Amino acid sequence: MKARRHHKILELIQNFRIETQEELAEKLEQAGFAVTQATVSRDIRELRLTKTPHAGGKQYYQIPAAAEQPMDDKYRRVLKDGFVSATAAGNLLVLKTVSGMAMAVAAAIDAISWPEVLGCIAGDDTIFCAVHSAKEGEAVLQKLLKMVG
Repeated sequence: MKARRHHKILELIQNFRIETQEELAEKLEQAGFAVTQATVSRDIRELRLTKTPHAGGKQYYQIPAAAEQPMDDKYRRVLKDGFVSATAAGNLLVLKTVSGMAMAVAAAIDAISWPEVLGCIAGDDTIFCAVHSAKEGEAVLQKLLKMVG
């Protein structure tokens, strides 16, 4: 649910000039998400949204300029240490890891909070990662491959 809400927030920020948390909460409610002000505040912090001044002295929420948001080094290290390969299969990614590392790699992917990722299921050395669409699956695959380099 959180990933879907984050995805919707990013979509709303791109399509509307949103000035306040209350305005964002209202748009989320209209889109079918029941949220509190505390939830919206936490989402803004997690997504690292910033306010940017525009004409007339108004400030609107904006997605950070960097295409990829920074992540803790520990998650990057877990991904690099455990990752073996990945394949896109429609709206699923099938990731292979070092034996025993699938849970840690899946937790790292979940912690990154990419809005395209719905969630991961991990076994011993295999992860199924569900995304919204095949197109987004390919995008996540490319991000992942770039990250593990």
